[in-house]
Amino acid sequence: MEAKSNVYKIGRLTARPAKKPETTEVKKGLQKLTLQTDNKVLLYIPETYDANHPAALALMLHGSGAPAEQGLSLLRNYADSRNIILLAPVAREYTWDIIAGHAFGPDVLTIDQALEQVFFQYTIDPAHIAVGGFSDGASYALSLGLTNGDLFTHILAFSPGFAYTLSTNGKPAVFISHGIDDPVLPIDPCGRRIVPQLEDKGLKVDYHEFKGMHEIPANISENAAKWFLK
Repeated sequence: MEAKSNVYKIGRLTARPAKKPETTEVKKGLQKLTLQTDNKVLLYIPETYDANHPAALALMLHGSGAPAEQGLSLLRNYADSRNIILLAPVAREYTWDIIAGHAFGPDVLTIDQALEQVFFQYTIDPAHIAVGGFSDGASYALSLGLTNGDLFTHILAFSPGFAYTLSTNGKPAVFISHGIDDPVLPIDPCGRRIVPQLEDKGLKVDYHEFKGMHEIPANISENAAKWFLK
């Protein structure tokens, strides 16, 4: 466990998709995962899920002070029609560890345990594994996604503030959206600053600015879902 703890301190995840899940009999719909960390983690299995046909997986992260339900809601409207399994943990503090505690650690552990359980029980398409979020959740999605780009194929960041990494791995595709009148995380020092930083690293960024504030318009979330699965 000590070796894993050291890995978590740099934001690295160890869970990986299994070639074949342990069971084909699964409960569909909304449910809670039981983890050693005792954190609340929501899981949504789409009605279209079939163990013989790999599903996309999206780990979705809430904004500061919000519940796990907010993370789940980000792509919930598209889960059934597009066969996306949604995983939505809640942060140990009011927000994610690198923001609340200035270091990776407890939230990485929770997420790793949740991913390990999902990979163990469900058939996941390794070409469509996303991490995404809104606001602080978007910043954490970028940070965790860039650190673990050898696991996450896509990053969906709705109104992010920053991207922080101690190491980068892989080259995930990135979707970023930002409202031009955002008063919480202003677009100039946030979205417009992040995009060229990622492009300088050789990453492909699908960037969307919209007339709006700190929010996710319905057409933006729909475009993100289509982009993730195209």
